[in-house]
Amino acid sequence: MIRLLISFLCVAFAIEPAVSSAKDASPASLPFGEVKCDGDYAHHLQGVCTDNNEAIFWAITTQLVKTDREGNVLKQVAVPNHHGDLCFNDGKVYVAVNLGQFNNPEGKADSWVYVYDAASLDLVAKHECQQVFHGAGGIGIANGHFFVVGGLPEGVQENYVYEYDAEFRFVKKHVIDSKWTLLGIQTATFHDDAWWFGCYGAPSTLLKTDAEFNMIGRYHFNCALGIIGIAPDRLLYALGPKTDKGRCMGTLHLARPDEEQGLVAIKP
Repeated sequence: MIRLLISFLCVAFAIEPAVSSAKDASPASLPFGEVKCDGDYAHHLQGVCTDNNEAIFWAITTQLVKTDREGNVLKQVAVPNHHGDLCFNDGKVYVAVNLGQFNNPEGKADSWVYVYDAASLDLVAKHECQQVFHGAGGIGIANGHFFVVGGLPEGVQENYVYEYDAEFRFVKKHVIDSKWTLLGIQTATFHDDAWWFGCYGAPSTLLKTDAEFNMIGRYHFNCALGIIGIAPDRLLYALGPKTDKGRCMGTLHLARPDEEQGLVAIKP
């Protein structure tokens, strides 16, 4: 199983989604184009978010990195293994954290949301989310509530989203009729009145649902390392290329929604 996982992750980091034609190039008014996070890291990228399209925050398993819109590092702090996907709200960055075992059928995870000041990256709060039974791996926000996703044992034919209010009081467990996805859901964002969920796989899987988690579509698109909405019909997805020495990097790329393919990458 470990060898299979490594194989899948290598595919997830290396394969770029299909690219749309030049006529779909993003307008200059968009806050982002292609972005490369400066530096390289021991572990791979887990998720990305922005603070109202100004700075970019990159969760790189054991590092939390803040860059400007061009990818220049502004702040960087070491964090516990493993910090997953993240989201921004009201001057703070919220990161899905698991300190236990992912995907264990008996629920041996230790799920949290860590909260960081977006300006300084100081840790300001920790919230237990032990309802996330198979390990917290991703988080998104919609209508003032937080939604945590995570691991999934092999063969389980549905994914789960755990809803919390603004004070991180547990509200509800939502079920997505997604069929099985490798290790569950890794990344999440609510954009254009829909949820976008990135999953590992060979090829990687994108799940799209409506606001109530009813399935809209399941597609082959690689956004398992991060996805952000930045403008109407425009999103950024993350990839994790590696250096010649096997060190991990992070990059962001533009995409647009597509009814048949879910998302289509846009050439810069």
